[in-house]
Amino acid sequence: MNPGPFAPHQRHAPHHLHASTGIAAATTDLSKVYGSGDTRVVALDRVSISFREGEFTAIMGPSGSGKSTLMHCAAGLDSVSSGSVRIGTTELSTLNDRQLTELRRDRIGFIFQAFNLLPTLTAIENITLPLSIAGRRPDEEWLRRVVSMVGLAERLDHRPGQLSGGQQQRVAVARALASRPGIVFGDEPTGNLDSRAGAEVLGFLRDSVRELGRTVVVVTHDPVAAGYADRVVFLADGRLVDEMEQPTPERVLDLMKTLDTGPRTS
Repeated sequence: MNPGPFAPHQRHAPHHLHASTGIAAATTDLSKVYGSGDTRVVALDRVSISFREGEFTAIMGPSGSGKSTLMHCAAGLDSVSSGSVRIGTTELSTLNDRQLTELRRDRIGFIFQAFNLLPTLTAIENITLPLSIAGRRPDEEWLRRVVSMVGLAERLDHRPGQLSGGQQQRVAVARALASRPGIVFGDEPTGNLDSRAGAEVLGFLRDSVRELGRTVVVVTHDPVAAGYADRVVFLADGRLVDEMEQPTPERVLDLMKTLDTGPRTS
């Protein structure tokens, strides 16, 4: 397997893994069911998983395995059928709609495959938009660190139409980090990018863990993208079936082949 320009940079020991033992987010016996009767589909089947503070986790699995559903439920974007979801020590089921909205705004960052930038706003205005909506002023020192990390200092006055796809996703990464969230979730954040731009974005996400102390969880189908993570967890048929510490693209690809071709469970 030749990873090409999308290969992770030289790996360093994940020094942060042992520095913190806190849990940024967790699910316990999480199930998500759509429909009923003959149309009933079990998207998640009693999934229990913890995402540790200061760690980059990738979620992988075959198409239809439930990986995006897991991320959406863990991030409070989707309701659960049974089980529990916690952000830190906060049990999401105890929150009303307003409290859940505030938690997502203040404690969680989101990055999606679509950049979701407002075309009439500049890069810096897009980055600070969630804070502006919340009536909060950005922490200027933190904002400078984030902007510097994603390499946007010279592009802050540009609108999305003046930026490449990779630059637009860098704006989206900076926007997700601007409020200093404890955890950042990404759903296929490099899916619309070429390999070089994707490598840059994944590098920034990894740097946000190592240099800024954030927790990052991404859903991806790409073994090379998963190679940037500290840990990969694997789903199949809505169940957690395996995990891998300090993954390499080759090891991830080999395991994914067994999930794609192995026996399926109901």
